[in-house]
Amino acid sequence: ATAAASAREVAKAQVRVLRVALKDAQQQLAYNQVLAPVAGRIGKRSVEVGMRVQPGQQLAAIVQDEVWVTANFKETQLAELRPGQSVKVSIDALSGHPLTGKLDSFAPASGAQFALLPADNATGNFTKIVQRVPVKIVLKAEDVKALGGRLVPGMSALAEVEIGQPEAAQQPAAR
Repeated sequence: ATAAASAREVAKAQVRVLRVALKDAQQQLAYNQVLAPVAGRIGKRSVEVGMRVQPGQQLAAIVQDEVWVTANFKETQLAELRPGQSVKVSIDALSGHPLTGKLDSFAPASGAQFALLPADNATGNFTKIVQRVPVKIVLKAEDVKALGGRLVPGMSALAEVEIGQPEAAQQPAAR
């Protein structure tokens, strides 16, 4: 009976050791799971299976499910634009497939402020140039879905904002 009792205690100890090992293995597996910060599709993969990666290293570029157009309007046109206004968008490569959307937001500065090579006025002369301000237009999801994945980032587009809408129609939709 003593040998059987000690064998039983040894077996219980082995079970405890294996449970700890299982918990450790599950934790290690969780460290290797990579989750995307946003919903979407992988547009470009920067790493391949088997490669070593570092914390903070970009693994892939994700194309988000929400699709928008950045249209550069002249600063003189901004007085007529409001968030929530309807916009008609035509994509050069997808003629015959008109899209609709809503004006979402304005960039915090003109495109010249974010330019890689900003204009340098070393002469002291001043020439007034109408600036362009990036405006975000969010496209209707059903319009984008109807294209079956043919609308991709970087395509050229023409945006036409419907101005003069009633005040109620200009209010942005609740999100």
